[in-house]
Amino acid sequence: MSVILALAPHPDDLEIGCGGTLAVHARRGDTVHIYVATSGERGGDANIRRAEQEAAATLLGVSEVHWGSFMDTRLPESSLALMQDLEKVIQAVHPDTVYVNHINDTHQDHRELAQVAHSATRYISNVLAYETPSTIGFEPTVFMDTAKTLTLKLQALEAHASQVERTHVRLNITEIALATSHFRGVQAKLSCAEAFMPIRIRL
Repeated sequence: MSVILALAPHPDDLEIGCGGTLAVHARRGDTVHIYVATSGERGGDANIRRAEQEAAATLLGVSEVHWGSFMDTRLPESSLALMQDLEKVIQAVHPDTVYVNHINDTHQDHRELAQVAHSATRYISNVLAYETPSTIGFEPTVFMDTAKTLTLKLQALEAHASQVERTHVRLNITEIALATSHFRGVQAKLSCAEAFMPIRIRL
């Protein structure tokens, strides 16, 4: 069994980026922790968003949700404090594998968390970057077969009820996730998959 730590700037980023993968790990018997840096208050009521994240995490089999106390959209102003917070969580969890959002992104919070995480995870053997709808320049070479956990991923996304329609496009978050899962599955020669770019992998 392994210990998994997944990092996200906001509630629902993990579910759309690697929710199926986290569910696969939980089903394998791995211990799954998640860290969410902000409560996503710029996208809705902070208490509601935290409750939605906790509910989604339970659906995926997450063992513990670790919360940062940083302000949504203002992570770049808190680089040092974010580094200290991540290092504290990493020391407590001792993860074998870390998932973090890809560094190339149109959202400043996503860029900042990824940049800080690259340093905070420098001694961890396996670190992989996942994609979100705001990711750019993503060229994955690692894939997880999520056919058996796709339903759980979609249910976890639906748990973020306040966010389902807040996509600024004509698709909701579950429709985006489903389309992405099938597209990445085609790339991986699977029915559906989640995709990653490796920062570090130990074979």
